[in-house]
Amino acid sequence: MNYIQQAYKGQRELWMFILTTFLIAGIFIGNFIYYFIADPADLDMAYELMKKIPANISLVMNLLPFAFLLGLLFVLVKYVHQRSILSLTTTRSKVDFKRVLFSFLMISFYTIGSFFVMYSIDSSNIIFQFNPVKFAVLFIISILLFPFQIALEEYLFRGYLMQQVGILVKNKWFPLILTSVLFGIAHSANPEVAAIGFWQMMIFYIGTGLLLGIMTLMDEGLELALGFHLGNNLLASLLVTADWTALQTDAIFKDTSEPELGAIQIILPVLIVYPLMLFILSKKYGWSNWKDKLFGKVTEPPKEDYKIIE
Repeated sequence: MNYIQQAYKGQRELWMFILTTFLIAGIFIGNFIYYFIADPADLDMAYELMKKIPANISLVMNLLPFAFLLGLLFVLVKYVHQRSILSLTTTRSKVDFKRVLFSFLMISFYTIGSFFVMYSIDSSNIIFQFNPVKFAVLFIISILLFPFQIALEEYLFRGYLMQQVGILVKNKWFPLILTSVLFGIAHSANPEVAAIGFWQMMIFYIGTGLLLGIMTLMDEGLELALGFHLGNNLLASLLVTADWTALQTDAIFKDTSEPELGAIQIILPVLIVYPLMLFILSKKYGWSNWKDKLFGKVTEPPKEDYKIIE
């Protein structure tokens, strides 16, 4: 059974899908609606109010809801859909944490390396603001709570929605595109979207969603996407912060430059770095049959190949 077919291991009534999606994705839907109907002045006021909250307290307030929603998603999958969490995670007999670690290190090395290359070229807008006590608190909060945040997003978009939509439409390309677009839209209320520009940031977010979705389908599991997402978000919290980003933290560095995202900063990761990372992963894990894994049909496997958890 491939990754999307794992959804056949549970109950699949439409009302279950609608209920679970509404309960878990409600916060993202609400943010999206608010972003488009709110007055820009109200948005600016909300962002300014957020800045007045101590950084670490603000971070905890932002991350704690994800822990609750992740737990709720697991409860709904197990007791409503009557599926195991393993079937939501991977086609393997157990979660491969070596895969999580590899993708975590891959994005971490790239992020740290590219930052210091840019820092060595021009550090005029970068402030070294390392405070051992504040950073220690930030580090503890980050390693405790970011796993819940990234896990919710991966289990919701690349996990639950990818699988459930896939068995509804009977193909793989549509859920890949849909979940990537939804992943971008889910971040539309972030302050950097207002600061930099909606379409510029959507290219980046949707491109990242496509990368994570391709990882998931080609590798038949969420492990690589989980590691990548965790490494990206942890370093966004710990390494460098800015006044116009969603993460206001006591990071090691602070970027004081004007909020802008030039073409090269979009094209480089989405069109160059991401495909290179997929190439590295494909060689390491022996990916093949790309056409079927990304664009193939989804069919119900023989009944003897799966059973619903009682």
